Amino acid sequence: MSASRTEQFSKALRVGLTGEVDDVSDIFTEDVVGWSPIMSVSTRDELWKAFGEREDALSDIVLNIDSIDVIGDKAIAEWRFSATHSGPLTLGQETTIEPIGKKIVLAGATFAEFRDDRIRIFRSYFDDAALLEQMLAPA
Repeated sequence: MSASRTEQFSKALRVGLTGEVDDVSDIFTEDVVGWSPIMSVSTRDELWKAFGEREDALSDIVLNIDSIDVIGDKAIAEWRFSATHSGPLTLGQETTIEPIGKKIVLAGATFAEFRDDRIRIFRSYFDDAALLEQMLAPA
């Protein structure tokens, strides 16, 4: 079962960080609860909606998963993410960060808990302020 959970967790990380997804029902339970500095969800429908509302501020996305450890029904991953800031990013109703066209990088960790072979709970930790600093820095 660990190999299947490792594969599911890897798939979930790619979906969550790159936004490339056709369906999340085979990855997450219907009652999934998740949190990150930029998102909070308590159902799979909310998660699907959050993925669909992503802006096209980043392109050329590359995700490197440095490590994944699965112990029983819990999983931990460390990852690095890079992308080009190629489109505007809207924060609230009054703030838009214009694209700078340069690579930005982010590192983080994600923790998950499984029910059978689907993710029931996840938490992702990363420094969203560092990401914004890179986007606001002169090119």
